[in-house]
Amino acid sequence: MNGLKLTAAAVAVVAGLAVAVVPWVLPTGPSAGLDAAQFLESGSLFWGAGVVFAGGLLTALTPCVYPLIPITVSVFGARKAEGRGRSLALTSSYIVGMGVVFSALGILAAKTGQAFGSMLGSPVVVTVLALFLLLLASSMFGAFELALPSSLQTKLTGVGGSGVAGAFLMGSVSGFLAAPCTGPVLTGLLAFVAKSADVTLGATLLFIYALGIGVPFFLIGVFTVRLPRGGVWMEWVKSVLGIMLVALAFSYLKDAFPWARDTVKVLGNEVGQVPGALIAAVLTAAGVLAGAVHRSFKEGARDFGFKALGVVLVVGALVVRGGALDAKPTGALWVRLGLAQPPRAPAWQWHHVMPPKTATFDARQFDQVLASAKAEGRPVLIDFFADWCAACKELDRETYPSQEVITQAESGRFLTIKIDATHSEDNLDALMEKLGVEGLPTVAFVNPDGTVLTKPRVTGFLEPVPFAAEMRKVVQ
Repeated sequence: MNGLKLTAAAVAVVAGLAVAVVPWVLPTGPSAGLDAAQFLESGSLFWGAGVVFAGGLLTALTPCVYPLIPITVSVFGARKAEGRGRSLALTSSYIVGMGVVFSALGILAAKTGQAFGSMLGSPVVVTVLALFLLLLASSMFGAFELALPSSLQTKLTGVGGSGVAGAFLMGSVSGFLAAPCTGPVLTGLLAFVAKSADVTLGATLLFIYALGIGVPFFLIGVFTVRLPRGGVWMEWVKSVLGIMLVALAFSYLKDAFPWARDTVKVLGNEVGQVPGALIAAVLTAAGVLAGAVHRSFKEGARDFGFKALGVVLVVGALVVRGGALDAKPTGALWVRLGLAQPPRAPAWQWHHVMPPKTATFDARQFDQVLASAKAEGRPVLIDFFADWCAACKELDRETYPSQEVITQAESGRFLTIKIDATHSEDNLDALMEKLGVEGLPTVAFVNPDGTVLTKPRVTGFLEPVPFAAEMRKVVQ
């Protein structure tokens, strides 16, 4: 028993440190310049396909795909020892299943002319995704076992084995869950496919994108196939996976419902970046010590209660950590309590945010703002973002608050406009098409004489120094 307590304490310390530190170093996905559409439109299909593959690989390193990678270990790595050939067949089937889902997105884009980004802002779509994640989490916590019905397994055995078919099914599910990581590569790619209306090209390119995402899954599935099955360690791993899936479900729901998103944002601004990280670390450690990992929901009411409390604390810690990650360094709460000084450095300001919350986009107001900037001889910076866009948040967190970018905006007299493209609207879609905005985030510039520039232009995340350099090109 003492050994179990010591192990749980060690896990609690490691988990707390991980929650505090890891979010600061995680990539959010493809950065600026990794835009496949520019190669595809010029006819360079080979290079375009290479960029698509690289974009998929980088997308696999984003936070909303991370939970799926260890699940692959539990699906393939925790089974009885099998031959390398069998492992290769299972992981290949898994990746092909994921590829089929993305190919379907490509076909639908070619047929309907829609890029699907706005679907991620739909409460209905996101709620379905979140419920599915919670269902998977329940399985990780031992509520039920994920398995095909025995009658269906018997039928599948005659056409290649239930294992391969089951892997294909799990890959399809992973494809749906990975789809919200729509960085510049995927959104630009879907927009290109929608305009080309080429079904074959769309299906092929999206399949290549899925292959890129599938690389880590392939490596883990093949090279961890000889892990022993079962044991206490696997129950702990499944508990960790369940917590990650619950937190991911809440993250999707937060971005889909404005009241939840605003609540988390306010909470983050109250505590600040560093204090928020410390609070999240303490909550995580407390949750693990309470039993989020080592206790079981099936060992009686006492263990059930402690594990439920632990899971709630850890998920709450992850919510606090996510809100604090995008907050200002100094929390407003500590300033009010007299424990910290308010920030005195210049802050980035958006002169216009369109459309306002709960309102629709007004194209005439946008044109009036541009006309006013032209009359004053001011350059304009236009940021197109969405609540579901990870790289958009990284621009807000890392680039705009930097001293280099703020100084350049002030010295260049930039008028700044932030346009919310979370939800699709006819007027907004028309503006994005007019300005050539194919993916999010996109930062477009207008020079002082009112000309909308195609170069410079930022697609994806760009660090402060090169971003400020792009801004200087507008006023030179």
